[in-house]
Amino acid sequence: MNGSRRILNKALGFIVLLIVILISAAAIVYILSPILKLPVSFTLIIYSILILIGGIILTNLVSKLIKNEISRILGQTASGTLNLGLKTIGYIVTIIAAMSILKIGITSILFGGTVTGIIAGLALETPLSNVFSGIFLMLSRPFSIGDRVTISTWQYGLLAPTYPPKFSSNDFLIPGYTGKIIDISLMYTSLLTDENVLLKIPSSIMIQAAIFVHNEEYRLVRTKYEIPKTIDPDEAIQEIKLSLKGLNFLIGEPSIKVLDTSLTTYVIAIDAYCKGQYEEPPRSEIIKNVIKTVNKISDEKVKT
Repeated sequence: MNGSRRILNKALGFIVLLIVILISAAAIVYILSPILKLPVSFTLIIYSILILIGGIILTNLVSKLIKNEISRILGQTASGTLNLGLKTIGYIVTIIAAMSILKIGITSILFGGTVTGIIAGLALETPLSNVFSGIFLMLSRPFSIGDRVTISTWQYGLLAPTYPPKFSSNDFLIPGYTGKIIDISLMYTSLLTDENVLLKIPSSIMIQAAIFVHNEEYRLVRTKYEIPKTIDPDEAIQEIKLSLKGLNFLIGEPSIKVLDTSLTTYVIAIDAYCKGQYEEPPRSEIIKNVIKTVNKISDEKVKT
């Protein structure tokens, strides 16, 4: 609490200092303009530049302070949306104030810059698309900062393996990137992947991507294992179910069925609801239990 108060006091001190500097600069220009015989238009341009600089700095500083304070109450996603709104309002007010100093009417800009607007619109098509997509993402909030998601989009597709899958599996791969959302801005959404690599995806791509949000307390994990035909399937399934009861991350009894068969083996699939958002840790424990159980059954058959 004391740390945040110190930061707030420093920020307020910086704001006061900035206002004093801007007022002093404007006063210096006002005093020197008649001495140096500066044209009135040149003086107005300097005033408008000072307003733009001060307005942009103040807007960024105030919005950042409010975001830091609000994020503790409403969360980072809501505070990010509020930060965007404050910045937009601040920039608009700053631009209008600068134009009013230059005595430029908004109506003349809207109706007099048609050709310039068309050229600028074509040149800035992609950046503007990212900006508006970022606004829609913050307003619709399909995910929040801190969520673990999988993002699947044709722009960043991954190639699936082309070799025959083991056990004639009918599994499929989701062409996507999985990780934790760490920031949502106008231009980019930042994703820290499971490999601990920072991935920045443009907002215009995020707005049209398929997003898998892994926020549930548990998920379905499928584990496959190949068992020799010398072991009876019903016996193997029963013993495996008994061995899995000791795993505390399982929710309910897993479903075990025979998926496929070969000349000397058959393949079982264990479908289990497991706590957590990751598949690999519970699958590893399940495989270790199955290996021990199958070895135990095989040893008993050898002894008999």
